[in-house]
Amino acid sequence: MAMRLCLDRLCPPRKDRTITFTLPEIETAADLTKATRALMQGVADGEITPAEAAELSKLVEAHVKAVEVRDVAARLIALEQAAEQTSAGGRRQWHG
Repeated sequence: MAMRLCLDRLCPPRKDRTITFTLPEIETAADLTKATRALMQGVADGEITPAEAAELSKLVEAHVKAVEVRDVAARLIALEQAAEQTSAGGRRQWHG
């Protein structure tokens, strides 16, 4: 019994549970509202608890940030390529 008490202190049993909950696809930051609406509906329907919805919201937020970074990186690459094409096509020699 003493050993079990020690182990419970060192490795407490998990208090959360595995849940099955479907979120809509999040491909853009605009899809965030679909995901939060689904989470709120899940809480309202009793599929998930408010605490589970809060934890899932953190994952959704992290995913949205990753999508935003991907989008900014793609825009930056496009701008750099456009700038390179503009500078390569518009080079003039200066005769001074």
